Parts: sequence; C-alpha cells; structure tokens
Amino acid sequence: MKENAAAEHKEKLILQIVDSLRLTLLHYGLWFKEVEYQLGLHTAMELDEATWQTLFPIAMKRMGRVLGFEADARGIPKQLFEKSDDELLEILSALSINWLAADGVWFQSVEKSFDLDTAKRSNDICWSRFSPLEAFHIKTLIGLPERGGLEALEAALKHRLYANINEHSFEWPDERTLIYRMIRCRVQDIRNRKGMEDYPCKSGGIIEYSTFARTIDPAIVTQCVACPPDPHPADWFCSWKFTLP
Repeated sequence: MKENAAAEHKEKLILQIVDSLRLTLLHYGLWFKEVEYQLGLHTAMELDEATWQTLFPIAMKRMGRVLGFEADARGIPKQLFEKSDDELLEILSALSINWLAADGVWFQSVEKSFDLDTAKRSNDICWSRFSPLEAFHIKTLIGLPERGGLEALEAALKHRLYANINEHSFEWPDERTLIYRMIRCRVQDIRNRKGMEDYPCKSGGIIEYSTFARTIDPAIVTQCVACPPDPHPADWFCSWKFTLP
C-alpha cells in the first residue's frame, strides 16, 4: 500500500511539473494579448522581445541547475552547440511540426465542439495575430532592414516555421514582383493521402500572407494567385504575388 501511495504521489508531482510548463506558456500568452489590447500589436511585439531577452536566460539558468545542463549567458543550453547542422535541423523540424500540430488540434477541438465556420473564423483571427508576430521575430532574428522590400520578404519567408516542413519556390517576373508558391504542404498532403479534398485555406491565407508581408515592409501589396478552394495545378497548392507599387 505504501509503495502504491508513493508511486501515485510521484506521478502527481510529475503531472504537476508538466502542467506548470503549460500554465507558464498560457500566462505568458495572456500577458502578450492584454498588452496588445492596451497598447497595440506593434508595442506588444517590442515588449515581448525585451521581456523574452530578460526572462529566458534567468529561466534556463535556473532549470539548468535543477536538470543538470549548462547554459551560456543567453540561456542557450551548451549541448546544442555540440550538435551537427543536420541534428539541429532535425530539432527545428520537430519543433515546427509540433507548432503545426498544435494549430491543427486547436482547429479540430473548436470544430468538434461547435462547427466548421466557428473554427475557420477563430483560425483566421489567430493568423491575423501570429503572422505579423512571426514576421517581427524573423526580422529581428536575422537582422532585416526596415522597409527592406521584396528581397527582405523572400529572406523572411525562407525562415518561417512552415519553411522547415513544407516545400516552396520563388520566382521574380521583374524586380518589383515576387511570386511565392507552396509546392508541398504538409496539411494538404495528409488530407490528400486520406482521400480528402483540399482544406479551403484561402481566407486565412489572405490574412496570413498580407499581414506577414506588411510587417516586413508596409509598402508590399499581396495578391492571391490561387489557393484552395480555388483550382490549382498538380505541382503546387497555393501561390501568392507580392509587389512594390
């Protein structure tokens, strides 16, 4: 009996540890959302950057002491620097797939509890926040200039989470026009393998790509060439045209 009680107590502690990580992420997100509401999205993104640069080294140093790993001054575990490029790309791919899985499971949860329209509406609104946030992070991470034009946009698109799990291509019809195509899409590929029709992602895509592009350079104009439910050729799923007037 004592052994069973001890095992149950240990399992509860482990579950509490896991849930504490979840609550931390949720609380951080609630802070971001409230600051956005009070001060605007751009200010929230700037304050998120400052907050994260302060918080992450403190948190990782503390967890390193507890879990037995060493972190550098930025809070990055030193073991990561011992990994090969291929191993790091594998980690990045796994994290990107987890991000996409979280997006998909949220969609399914809302759809099952309510309906498809409610899930699509929630999805589109979510992208209106996440897409500029991702663009801001990439812009900061790789040091893109303000109003960097289409060259900066191409560089940013290559660093998206999508870029780690999907296949895309770029075409330059002229110096003021960039065509982006999603050649292979993990979501649509899975649906097609199951015999399902393409997911109609055009409404979310218009929000996603236009807000992403404007965050990189407000002058960029985004146009959908084709995106499900639009018909498209077999060699790509969606295509977007970016221009500088």
